[in-house]
Amino acid sequence: MVQPILHYGIHFVFPLLIAFVCFRKNWLKAYTIMALAIIIDLDHLLATPIFDPTRCSINFHPLHSYYAMGIYLVLALIKKTRLIGIGLLIHMLADVVDCWMM
Repeated sequence: MVQPILHYGIHFVFPLLIAFVCFRKNWLKAYTIMALAIIIDLDHLLATPIFDPTRCSINFHPLHSYYAMGIYLVLALIKKTRLIGIGLLIHMLADVVDCWMM
């Protein structure tokens, strides 16, 4: 029961905290962009089975690979793509925590 709460807390509460602290003037826009990073889970549709509770997403799905994470880090460093990059890195953090808890 703790794992889903922690997982989705990281996905949705952590970006909210970052938006309030770091992007206070436009917190809603910042939060929305970071929270929408969950869309990269569409790469789970390429797996068989689509959902496996015992599978670690990290380095299994293409958009959850170490190479992709490097790209997300670069996106977070560029001002125009910073929110997208941060959102994607937060998503990876949530999935890493899931893997650790398995």
